[in-house]
Amino acid sequence: MSCVETIQNYAFRSIGIGERLLPKADFTLCDHFVLIGSGLIWNVYFAVLALCSGFFFATAVALARNSRLAILRKPAQWFIFVFRGSPLFIQFFIAYEALTLLPRNGLEIDLWFAQFTAETRWLTRAWAGALIVLFLNTSAYSAEIFYGALRSVPKGDLEAADAYGFTGWMKFRKIIWPTMLRLAWPAYTNEAIFLTHATTLVFFSSFPAWQQKGDALYYASYLADKTFNPFIPYPILAFYFVLLSLGIIGLFGLAYRRLNRHLPGTAGGRLRPRPFMVR
Repeated sequence: MSCVETIQNYAFRSIGIGERLLPKADFTLCDHFVLIGSGLIWNVYFAVLALCSGFFFATAVALARNSRLAILRKPAQWFIFVFRGSPLFIQFFIAYEALTLLPRNGLEIDLWFAQFTAETRWLTRAWAGALIVLFLNTSAYSAEIFYGALRSVPKGDLEAADAYGFTGWMKFRKIIWPTMLRLAWPAYTNEAIFLTHATTLVFFSSFPAWQQKGDALYYASYLADKTFNPFIPYPILAFYFVLLSLGIIGLFGLAYRRLNRHLPGTAGGRLRPRPFMVR
């Protein structure tokens, strides 16, 4: 099979487009790149949706933690503590076991004007259940980053906003939120990279890969088992994630320059995310 045929047959196999059966033998370098690249679609899916939804939820949690009202502050503190204090791997297992306890036939919801059944089986699939866990996890880490940035907003900016008559929503939208994002963006970029790497843990979690439609690590593991040579698929997997990391740095760098567009000359600086050995 030529490389072009391999791309046609397996480029979108992870989402159900192309050949249903995986190749069994005579694996070429093209097979490795195409199959692992196909699985990468799911890693991008998990990362993009978890980050986009978690960004807004994290902002709300950070504001709640910064609130003077204990009824808002305490739940936010516990939410951040629980999801930052426990391993993501354990969160996957707990979530899966909890979701499987839901009735197989769905939840019966009886309202005074109607009765219907809410389907629950889809929550045990990786595309939904694992996404929920990643969403909650990145929301907790991002909320802590945003909370620190909120506490670092210069008081002079707030006093200037008061002097101009900004109150309530206008003050938050024009002063607090943009300043918070500028201060938090380098650390948030690192969180985006960490979350993208963490999507590989879905392979080890209890959430099943339905009909062999797994992520990039699923196909890398399959190829390593079939060829008895882990030194080809796993470096290819690492190569793909290095490219993803560079893409994230580039996109977030554009956003960072946009956030600092009002600063003169080099004052805005360039985004220089520094890798950390531990999260």
